[in-house]
Amino acid sequence: MTVFELTHTVISEDLDDLMHVNNVRYVQWVQDIAMAHWEAATTPLQQHDNIWVLVSHHIDYKAAAKLNDEIHLKTYVTRSEGVTSTRLVEIYLKGTKRLIVKSETKWCLLDALTKKPKRITAEIVDVFR
Repeated sequence: MTVFELTHTVISEDLDDLMHVNNVRYVQWVQDIAMAHWEAATTPLQQHDNIWVLVSHHIDYKAAAKLNDEIHLKTYVTRSEGVTSTRLVEIYLKGTKRLIVKSETKWCLLDALTKKPKRITAEIVDVFR
């Protein structure tokens, strides 16, 4: 399985009223790293011909991140079958390597032109192995 990783420093715009990273921001980061992984691993033609849409999202909050914390995001695809793919995202405090968020999302592949579900090809599966 191909693991894709990013690092981010928490800024004031990421915080909620409790001065922790807002839950909505974590959800955005889950979406952002999935897109970044897709764009880094695939060809321009694959990106042009395909669109991923989120079908379901489960997130577990283990700890809070605060202003100026450096966080490390990891993602990988655990399963692809038919028109759907399951992706895990783990977010750690970079210095301590403490898991703060774990997310499992299910994505559906669409044909970019018709916007209809499209079977995930072996070529796309291989990109994420």
